[in-house]
Amino acid sequence: MNILEARRRFLYQSLTGLGGIALMDLLNRDLSAGSTDNSNPLASRNPHHPARANACIFLGMLGGVSQVDTFDPKPALEKFDNKSMDWSKEKLTDDAKLFAKPRVIARSPFQFRKYGQCGMDVSELFPHLATCVDDMAFVRSIQADNGNHPAAVFQMNTGFTMPGNPSLGGWVTYGLGTENQNLPAFVVLPDFRAIPFGGSQQWGSGFLPAGYQGTILRWKGEAIRDLEPPVGLSIAEQERQKTLLRSYNREYLEKHFTNPDLQARIDAYELAYRMQAAIPSVLDLSKESEATKAMYGLQHPVTESFGKRCLMARKLVESGVRFVQLYTPSQSWDGHVDVRKNHLKNARETDQPVAALLKDLKKRGLLDTTLVVWMGEFGRTPDTPADRKQTGRDHNIGAMTLWFAGGGVKGGTLVGATNELGYKAVENVYRIRDVHATVLHLLGLNDMQLSYYHAGRNRRLTDTGGDIIKEILA
Repeated sequence: MNILEARRRFLYQSLTGLGGIALMDLLNRDLSAGSTDNSNPLASRNPHHPARANACIFLGMLGGVSQVDTFDPKPALEKFDNKSMDWSKEKLTDDAKLFAKPRVIARSPFQFRKYGQCGMDVSELFPHLATCVDDMAFVRSIQADNGNHPAAVFQMNTGFTMPGNPSLGGWVTYGLGTENQNLPAFVVLPDFRAIPFGGSQQWGSGFLPAGYQGTILRWKGEAIRDLEPPVGLSIAEQERQKTLLRSYNREYLEKHFTNPDLQARIDAYELAYRMQAAIPSVLDLSKESEATKAMYGLQHPVTESFGKRCLMARKLVESGVRFVQLYTPSQSWDGHVDVRKNHLKNARETDQPVAALLKDLKKRGLLDTTLVVWMGEFGRTPDTPADRKQTGRDHNIGAMTLWFAGGGVKGGTLVGATNELGYKAVENVYRIRDVHATVLHLLGLNDMQLSYYHAGRNRRLTDTGGDIIKEILA
């Protein structure tokens, strides 16, 4: 470093460094007291309080699952079936003309039964998940803020309806780091038939450092394209090239020390090198028994995609990955035209794999330390336009059902209630920010302490704070 560069660095650090040191000290006291490795942003860190789970698998049911056809039965729908109802006082939808049409109440096309020792009501859509209800905690009283798919999916993933904010997985890895430095801390397993609105922004790092964004893995073919080294390149030669590249990067970084994305890019390449050995062995499904593969439905085309991704999720958390996120195709549960046909298709693709995931985690002793969350971006209406040939349900931000299972969750629990027709949450009402606060809490993080200074203020996943859904805590 020459004298001019040294002077420039000194002046920059004099202007920003002292205040930055004080600020980072305060923030780090809030964030955690865990890692002493300041050079590694993903070093494992201590939680704010004793964690009930050390990993999370988030199952995103995109499109808006109908609560009254899945886990919130409403006998009144049968009673008022095909009766006209006036919803003009609550035109909460992304379609301004939606409630201008005559609408009628529509009974559910699915039968419900009670299952488990807890006697939980489950639709015939989920015969496999019905066998797991004593390990699951259902919340029927979640409300969203926006009835438009893109905005609602952003809120589900980031806590805000607008893009540009860090995802839930990004916040978790920012707060806790990872337990395996040879694998990504945050992995995303999308369905490539239709990825979520906003694409990678849904699992991005937003204003957090770039190292906290999710890494996409594919379920078919190579998990990551071009991860394998070229044919004929020996380990020794690859190590020599990596050492040379590292020296060039270090020299360049000395001259561009104010660029926060540069170090993240260097770290990403270093991780990719370590993943060349780790990923193939972790995701080698040939080592799984035929019984396990059959349990996840890998032998059937209908369940193969989601089943393989659920099995990958189990293997990833088993190997120390902190946060794994799975998605159904974008808008897959969006049953506007024919909710019976739509929900049957999506339930057949996901029911067996998700139940297998819960049972497999439990069998291996991992469910106690792995939090599983199943949710969509909003619920659906109990009525349908009178001119539709088949029963279809429209977007509803007033009520949706989700469930938790695993680390720190009281299985067999039911929280909240909706009104007679299932249109609106009326008891123990919770919002998306409360869901996020609960996930963080079970992972040992306080949503008000987990903050990052950006644009003049401390930013949080839950903004001004969320309420923990205490009823589901074991």
